[in-house]
Amino acid sequence: MRRLLPGPEVPVELDGVYDAGDRAPAADGRPWLLANMVCSADGAATLTGRSGGLSSPADRDLFHRLRGVADLVLVGASTVRAEGYGPARGDDPAPIAVVSGSLALDWGSRFFTEARARPYVVTSAAADPARLAEAERVADVVIAGEERVEPRAALEVFARRGHRVVLCEGGPSLLAEVAAADCLDELCLTLAPLLAGGTSPRILAGPLPDAPVALQVASVLEEDGMLFLRYLRAREG
Repeated sequence: MRRLLPGPEVPVELDGVYDAGDRAPAADGRPWLLANMVCSADGAATLTGRSGGLSSPADRDLFHRLRGVADLVLVGASTVRAEGYGPARGDDPAPIAVVSGSLALDWGSRFFTEARARPYVVTSAAADPARLAEAERVADVVIAGEERVEPRAALEVFARRGHRVVLCEGGPSLLAEVAAADCLDELCLTLAPLLAGGTSPRILAGPLPDAPVALQVASVLEEDGMLFLRYLRAREG
């Protein structure tokens, strides 16, 4: 892999670019939130319904490295179902928090039954009580919001439980909600050299109250035609 920005153009190791040294909790105490997403050159976030078709060996390597710098992974229930999420792996895996308002999840799946780190399920106070009881048997349940899940409320709970860096793996609807709540600090975006067409959503599938949100480029890497873009939210002043 080679670094294009910041120059000069040189070979580089991922550890030197995506380390955790500069990720501090936000001023309001919530965890630092970074997102890891992939899209095609024409902006599609999935190919035949999954993001995996847009990936590459280097992108999958980055996926695992970013999990290594986070102490909690946040993901939407639709992504868990579409991508066939299994339990987090590794000697000391970060727990995975699944966001689901409906709690329409398979509680007997490997994701829950084989998890080394007990998962979180994030939902609202309006969740069905019977499904809530099912969730509590296999996961730690976080109530974040009354009628719908509120990302900032969830992050406040995670901060109280000692989580300092949260990695959001999507999908597009969840990432849009995180950004709309003004909680997105960093975006790691892999750009695949493909034209996907179709009706796939963009990496954010939803409106932002104060769009557009300004970002600043932290690094640009390239390998086998794939671009690895790291953005930080632009700060005033």
